[in-house]
Amino acid sequence: MIINQWVPAAHRGDAVGDSARRMRDMLRRQGHEADLFALTIDDDLRGDVRPFSDPAARRGDVTILHYAIASPMTAAFAALPGGRILQYHNVTPARFFAPYDAGVFRLAALGRQELATLVGHVDLALGDSEYNRQELEQLGFQPTGVLPIAVDVDRITHAPARPALDAILNDGLINFLFVGRIVPNKRIEDHIRLAEHYKRYVDAYYRFIFVGRYDGLPRYYAMVRALMAEYRMLPDRFLFVGAVPDEELAAYYRAAAVYISLSEHEGFCVPLVEAMAADVPVLAYAAAAVPDTLGGAGVQFAPKDLEYAAELLGALTFDDALRAAVIAGQRRRLADFSSDRIERQLLEAVASVAG
Repeated sequence: MIINQWVPAAHRGDAVGDSARRMRDMLRRQGHEADLFALTIDDDLRGDVRPFSDPAARRGDVTILHYAIASPMTAAFAALPGGRILQYHNVTPARFFAPYDAGVFRLAALGRQELATLVGHVDLALGDSEYNRQELEQLGFQPTGVLPIAVDVDRITHAPARPALDAILNDGLINFLFVGRIVPNKRIEDHIRLAEHYKRYVDAYYRFIFVGRYDGLPRYYAMVRALMAEYRMLPDRFLFVGAVPDEELAAYYRAAAVYISLSEHEGFCVPLVEAMAADVPVLAYAAAAVPDTLGGAGVQFAPKDLEYAAELLGALTFDDALRAAVIAGQRRRLADFSSDRIERQLLEAVASVAG
């Protein structure tokens, strides 16, 4: 069987594209002819991902569209004769971007509008979380299901050591980690406020590390920096390191005492799975798809009381018995994202459409 996947952009390190490439490899192992097609492709992926202009992109017995943004792929996918699976990775609501960038606001709004045009034009609609599945159902898609992102945790757990970086990070300060783009829905400003509570009531020897691009929304990043200045934070206690290679990302996970998520909108949140794989206790605000991904693991809280969160952060940092219990729970949850399990779910989804 020919099983094609479409993704608007193929970037190494992007959760959606990386998952699609892993799914392609799973399908090939089962004897299917499987390829991934993209509108834009990073130079180092050109031998691995095929251009969408290739006529073969439209010749699949089954085609899977990974949807996270509006693109010309949407109308082309709706026009296919059959065997159409939509995997929805969510679109961040436009309201988060309104104060910072009109262009990004428009793209987000268009993304949600365009998603609705696919209702009635797919054979199976999958969310990569129950949160996303429910959104698809509310829009009128049917039938629906859940297929999680295929996360490559080996890039974290089997990465080579980086002794120089390890030495810098193990200097006596307690490291708290966030991984992801510095954008409004991630609520990076709440990390700054959390640090203020933590410094006042728990411990002064801390460092917050942010791994991910911070140049996408300059006005938002400037607001975060301004808040740090308002609180008179020590600049060396907040590291914004940008996008980093896998080996360095793994080093940041190794050095982290706690992984912190204060995001108010996630469709899945891959770093939660990476943190669980790295045995880093997770402290997370229970919003959107975060409870689905953690599945009861980690330490989750709501409403967003940052003074209470600082107390939880201190307990996760210094209570060895609590840390051990949380890590044990995360290991149990991590099994639900094993490659074997996701491969089985993928094959079942394809079979239901092909049949």
